[in-house]
Amino acid sequence: MLVNYKIYGAENKKTIYILHGIFGMLDNWHNIANHLSTNYRIVAVDARNHGKSFHHEDSSYLAMANDLKNLMIHLNTPSAIVLGHSMGGKTALLFADLYPEMVDNLILVDIAPKKYHPGHLEYFRAFRELDFSKIHSRKDAEEAFMPFAPEMGVRQFLLKNLEANADGGYKLKINLSAIGNYYDEIIDAISFNNAFVKSTHFILGEKSGYLKETDKPYIEQYFPTAAYHTVANAGHWVHADNPSGFLTILNQIL
Repeated sequence: MLVNYKIYGAENKKTIYILHGIFGMLDNWHNIANHLSTNYRIVAVDARNHGKSFHHEDSSYLAMANDLKNLMIHLNTPSAIVLGHSMGGKTALLFADLYPEMVDNLILVDIAPKKYHPGHLEYFRAFRELDFSKIHSRKDAEEAFMPFAPEMGVRQFLLKNLEANADGGYKLKINLSAIGNYYDEIIDAISFNNAFVKSTHFILGEKSGYLKETDKPYIEQYFPTAAYHTVANAGHWVHADNPSGFLTILNQIL
C-alpha cells in the first residue's frame, strides 16, 4: 500500500519529500510546499495512520521509513532531499541510516534523535474522551478542545484531524489506537548503524528547546556534517510560527 501524497511543481525539478509530525498531515505544509514549488518538485506525504493515508496497526518508525522508500520508488525518485518535522524528522533520520543512497540532503525541523517527555497525553485524552458525533460545528469542537489544548494554534492544528460525518457530527481521520500503541516508540530515541556523511541540517525554533547543546555530540557521531540553524520567534511548529523566517533559512540551505 502507498501512503497518500500530493505533488507540487514540475516533474523535471529536483525533488523534496516533506514528512509531517504526530497528529499532523501534509496539508499543514501546503503554504511552504507551494512556495518551494517554484524551484523544486515537492512531494508532501501523509504518514500512515494520519491524514488521508491508510490505517495499519504498525505505526513504527521502520514502517514509516519503508513507506517513504516505497513511495519514492513508485514516483521514480532514485534520490531526493528529505525534510521531516518532529516525528517526520525522526522518520527521515532513520530513513537516511537505512537508505543513504536515496537521500541527497537531509533537513530536520525541530527534532533530535533522542527520547522525549510524553507531551501529547492530553491530546490523546481529548481524542478518546470527546464524543465527536455530538459536535455539530467547528466552533463547538474548538470549545470542547479548550480544556485539553488551551493554545488556539494547537487547537486549530488538532482540529484538522476531524472530518464531518454525512449524517451529522464529526469523526476522527487518524488511527488513534495504532498511534497510541506506538507512542512510546514515537517519543523514544532513534539508534543508528552507520554514519550519514552527506549534508545534514537541523532547523530549530528559538523558543522550542527540542534540541539542546547536550544533544549535539550524539547527533554528530552519526551525522558528522550536521549544521544548526535557529528561526527567531518560533516554537516547535517552526514553519507555522514564523513561515518567512523558516523559508529564509530553508532557501539558504537549499
